[in-house]
Amino acid sequence: MNILDPGFNPSEAKVRYMDADYVVISPGTFVRCAITRQTIAMDELKYWSVDRQEAYVDADAAYKAYLNQKD
Repeated sequence: MNILDPGFNPSEAKVRYMDADYVVISPGTFVRCAITRQTIAMDELKYWSVDRQEAYVDADAAYKAYLNQKD
């Protein structure tokens, strides 16, 4: 479905994060950052944790998650 199609509805994807890639389990247009809760478009997803299976909006959010796991 195209974003310009009538009835287009953005939805959250379910993703399995792997070392250098990810696998889409359930299709969608975005995932949520585990730290900020911001939406991340699937084509802009660059940061995630394999161990925690979480996505991050940017490097700063990924670093915050790293610091939180050490506590």
